[in-house]
Amino acid sequence: MTESLDAIPDTFVSVDRAEGSVTFAVDESVYPLDAIYGATFTFLDRCFVFLGRGEPGQVAISLSSKKLPVEDEELRGWIGELANELLACAWRGRILEQNRATIEAVTMQAIGGAMGPPSLDELEDFDFSEEPFDDPLGIAMSWEEKYGKKKEGDDADDASGSSEGEKP
Repeated sequence: MTESLDAIPDTFVSVDRAEGSVTFAVDESVYPLDAIYGATFTFLDRCFVFLGRGEPGQVAISLSSKKLPVEDEELRGWIGELANELLACAWRGRILEQNRATIEAVTMQAIGGAMGPPSLDELEDFDFSEEPFDDPLGIAMSWEEKYGKKKEGDDADDASGSSEGEKP
């Protein structure tokens, strides 16, 4: 027996209190099928979920309780939660479509970096003659330059007054 709940439009939702079920009529032009699947998936732990065809261009979603009896507040909660999940899943799908190129580029960079070091063929084509970066202040130096063993001529440089780290 189909009934209505307060503040719930009968045009989209029908309630059967005796069966503990709620049935929705969802327009596929508003909510894609992937959004419907995603939204109904969140109910699998507490409801039996049935999807079917209603009128042309519509999907009928039925949520039936796994435990009877069901209070009106719980049924009303399912209606609101499914409506919100449908909207959220449709929006996430739209964002995914709009950002697909960025997501693919980031994924490819991550996979490329995870493939390990370059092969010898790739290194053969690489130009090592370029400086890795500019150092206009002259503060970048290798560990060997800063802490390495002093060469034979370095003692004479220290005696002449040159400070550590300066280039002759």
